[in-house]
Amino acid sequence: MAKPDENPTNTLRAWSELDLRVGRIVRAEVHDRARVPAYRLWIDFGPLGVKTSSAQLTELYRPEDLEGRTVVAAVNLGTRRIAGFPSEVLVLGVPDDRGRVVLLAVERDVPLGGRVY
Repeated sequence: MAKPDENPTNTLRAWSELDLRVGRIVRAEVHDRARVPAYRLWIDFGPLGVKTSSAQLTELYRPEDLEGRTVVAAVNLGTRRIAGFPSEVLVLGVPDDRGRVVLLAVERDVPLGGRVY
């Protein structure tokens, strides 16, 4: 594994290629075909449109808690099919001390589709 300071040019290039955006969850439902408990999410990214995601958030969140919530997601990693559902974006979170995913959030209202720098 490379040390973080070995090649800062590659690190900066990788960061600049990652496209993180702010979106609002407009629909959330249980992903009943997923092997690991998950939700199917539809997220509005403003000018980028509505994108879908399969997210393992069931330990701390209910679908009704997620709808209307602002999230941060990687939007340029490609689409993966998760148990038949197209997951177009990766919603970002951090595990708590028990390994449960806690969603990243923005501090204030920002335009949907806004890029994280």
